[in-house]
Amino acid sequence: MNAPDRNISTSSRQIRQLDEAAINRIAAGEVVERPASAVKELVENALDAGATRIEVTIADGGKTLIRVADDGCGIPATDLPLALARHATSKIDGSDLLDIRSFGFRGEALASLGAVGRLCIVSRVRGQDAARIEVDGGRLGAAQPAARQPGTTVEVRDLFHATPARLKFLRSDRAEMQAVGDVVRRLAMAEPFVGFVLRDCTGGEERETFRADAEQGELFGALAGRLSAVIGRDFAANALRIEAERDGVTLTGYAGLPTYSRGAAVAQYVFVNGRPVRDKLLLGALGAGYSDVLHRGRYPVAALFVGCDPRAVDVNVHPAKAEVRFREPGTVRGLVVSAIRHALAGAGHRASTTVAGAALGAFRPEPAGEPRRYQMDRPSRGAISAAWTAQAPALIEAAEPFAPFAPSGRVEEAATEPEAESLPLGAARAQVHENYVIAQTADGIVIVDQHAAHERLVYEKLKRQMAENGVAAQALLIPEIVELSTDDAGRLLDAADTLSRLGLGIEAFGPGAIAVRETPALLGEVNAQALIRDVLDALIDGGSTAPVADRLEAILSRVACHGSIRSGRRMRGEEMNALLREMEATPLSGQCNHGRPTYVELKLSDIERLFGRR
Repeated sequence: MNAPDRNISTSSRQIRQLDEAAINRIAAGEVVERPASAVKELVENALDAGATRIEVTIADGGKTLIRVADDGCGIPATDLPLALARHATSKIDGSDLLDIRSFGFRGEALASLGAVGRLCIVSRVRGQDAARIEVDGGRLGAAQPAARQPGTTVEVRDLFHATPARLKFLRSDRAEMQAVGDVVRRLAMAEPFVGFVLRDCTGGEERETFRADAEQGELFGALAGRLSAVIGRDFAANALRIEAERDGVTLTGYAGLPTYSRGAAVAQYVFVNGRPVRDKLLLGALGAGYSDVLHRGRYPVAALFVGCDPRAVDVNVHPAKAEVRFREPGTVRGLVVSAIRHALAGAGHRASTTVAGAALGAFRPEPAGEPRRYQMDRPSRGAISAAWTAQAPALIEAAEPFAPFAPSGRVEEAATEPEAESLPLGAARAQVHENYVIAQTADGIVIVDQHAAHERLVYEKLKRQMAENGVAAQALLIPEIVELSTDDAGRLLDAADTLSRLGLGIEAFGPGAIAVRETPALLGEVNAQALIRDVLDALIDGGSTAPVADRLEAILSRVACHGSIRSGRRMRGEEMNALLREMEATPLSGQCNHGRPTYVELKLSDIERLFGRR
């Protein structure tokens, strides 16, 4: 293997001080990775300045132009040269690096942008004159008078022109623009009371690609409106409100219903003290909250906001401030998991509205021509009943010659309780193909997958029984010894009480060894060593004993699947209605154990639209 050419003289290795321009370009490589990084830093500066409206303009994916204008407090003309110096900031005084309440605090962004591009700042403080200053590749100009309303405009042209090698590593203009849009949207979610506009002026033609006007009202209402603008109205209509607190840590936000999920983790947004982050602990906790209701390969949609004392979280662990470190990670993880599960349980049988939308979209339209027009209104219930009474005898007599014909569905008599139709899932009216229950509600119909619905009901019942009576353990005839490091053995022994409640009995067996004496009876014959190592990995990664609980729940899920009503079984009317009532009373019954919907609700107005009645 050839040694790399390190471009260092071996005859004389003199230590020398790098010049300021080289230092700034090196630092810029950490802070400004791509155009989206520059936009993030500038928009965060605008938010720290108290802006209520921020406009971002991009050209060629940010490679040729980035402009961020705000109506914040502005920068005094005398401070403009200092604002472009490294490690110069108005946000902290350096006395306490743990109590950080602003987005920025290092004072590196403007200096880094000036080192790798052509930077111009125009700013005005209310009651003072505006001024501008320019810097090109690290060469600073003098401050000059300018004209501007109160606030600041920062313009970066020809990003990385001073470090052209960096340009080769950028992606296409379209990909860079998408990254910029993602940054702006995340920050817009964090600040619902601030208006955001993103424009693309590539080719000289300016077009607006994103707009979110400032929201009004209380926090949750404003947040719901902003999430609707950013993620989409479907999310706002199918999201559950999250609000919880534990040991000084708060959690707010919205989480989507399990049936409103994605095929990739592209719509998971987490914030810490208002700062967008990509934190493995929080994303893992989000997944754990949905672990019992989503099938593998499906991912939840959520926007979660964690709030805590700034001293309880370290935001200074990553150059781009994209990662954080909590002082009590177990508390934060447990809060997220429990809050999401509580919200999902409170949703009861509710399923997402997109399920009905997909069902309606599957209906085929008429082949061609104008839709058929009906010149009559929908008849009343009395008219329908009278018409049925008048037509029924004739229909029965006409059907007699065709006695061998067997219908594919069975119609039940109307429920004796008239109020049943006013219940959420209505009153059972028929069963078709021995698997789907048709129920009538006050304003539509509900189609229930009897096997999927009963599978969830049985599963929830088994989980309740396990929680109430504990997990039965089976003793091993010969304890299995697992060799570990001293630290790993200590982690497992610290969680021994929790593991015991899950049916996994362990105890110390000399230095760095664990003796497994009991395993959960539900798991049957189990590889104790593999199970212990799975638990250990989870303890190291997130401080939880999830693998044991996950395996137990997987067993219960399989038991529920085999013990539920099978497809192909004919159900009597009272059985179908009993299934509907139990679904209404059981948490999470809107989806089966694999995350698929258990029922589809179609509104009467939508059905009438299919037949051209509206």
